[in-house]
Amino acid sequence: MNEDQAISALGALAHAQRLRVFRALVVAGPDGLTPSVLAERLDVARNTLSFHLKELAHAGLVTVEQQGRNLIYRAEYRLMNGLIGYLTEHCCEGGACEVSDVSRCDC
Repeated sequence: MNEDQAISALGALAHAQRLRVFRALVVAGPDGLTPSVLAERLDVARNTLSFHLKELAHAGLVTVEQQGRNLIYRAEYRLMNGLIGYLTEHCCEGGACEVSDVSRCDC
């Protein structure tokens, strides 16, 4: 992952509704969810959800697949893991980061 990809992903997640959508897809696992199920679970209008799904897809955080008449959205775990890796790549200057109380972390 490079800096531009990280900024794009973080920018897409920097909206409460998109973050909720992404987290719901992460919880759903590889089976993914249809927009109808997402809209119902998150209590969000379908047109609003559609906008947020497009933003997440544009950032590479979700994929969409047509299955019959349904669209199935899935979290893109490879990109998610890449983002986490990018953010923690040089944590604690390469030393072990085993701090149980984050407020005491000197990193």
